Amino acid sequence: MKVIETINLSKVYNPDTVPVHALNGVNLEIERGEFTAIVGPSGSGKTTLLNIIGGLDNATSGSVIIEGTDIAKLKGGALINFRLHNIGFVFQAYNLIPVLTAKENVEFIMLLQNRPIAEREARVSELLKAVGLEDKIEKRPSELSGGQQQRVAVARALASKPQFVLADEPTANLDSKSAENLLDIMLRLNEEENMTFIFSTHDVRVIRRARRVVTLEDGQIVSDVFQKKTQEIMN
Repeated sequence: MKVIETINLSKVYNPDTVPVHALNGVNLEIERGEFTAIVGPSGSGKTTLLNIIGGLDNATSGSVIIEGTDIAKLKGGALINFRLHNIGFVFQAYNLIPVLTAKENVEFIMLLQNRPIAEREARVSELLKAVGLEDKIEKRPSELSGGQQQRVAVARALASKPQFVLADEPTANLDSKSAENLLDIMLRLNEEENMTFIFSTHDVRVIRRARRVVTLEDGQIVSDVFQKKTQEIMN
């Protein structure tokens, strides 16, 4: 089942001065349950593509269709509400709220959704256990390692049960062991809950685990390869 479709997607920065073509006619379909890496050199358009799919940036032209909704046509509160209920984000810099505990950071998005307290507490407990942080529930970000903070960020991204998760260089600030652990957690969630993950990455560890690798160069897709099953890749 198709979750995301981009149609002739283009993005031009500084169109009136020195135009920079970040994306140039990108057509891409993502099916539910994919574990996909978007790769390419710096400046190829990876982060721009993720930001436009996530509604954090606007395309110059083209469409992004998510579950039948063209998000380019959503404005203001409608777009914010759509993101809130459909898209999970994992950022390179974690972006946790420093004054909140791990529990409160994960719970925050469900508060915005006005979920009942019993549902919120059950979901927080389930997710922090899934990412191996059930014993860190009352810790604030400053009391957690980088890897632990990123795992909280993953739990937060999943809290709203989104249609898919966008992860922009999620392993970039992590040591090797923390990166491997985080990727194993996300892969397990993908396999067990059929959660769709789309990565922007340079990290070979992400690329090896991905079942699909989409390569961008100069804002265009130059390669789109479906790999073997992860278990076969890792052996």
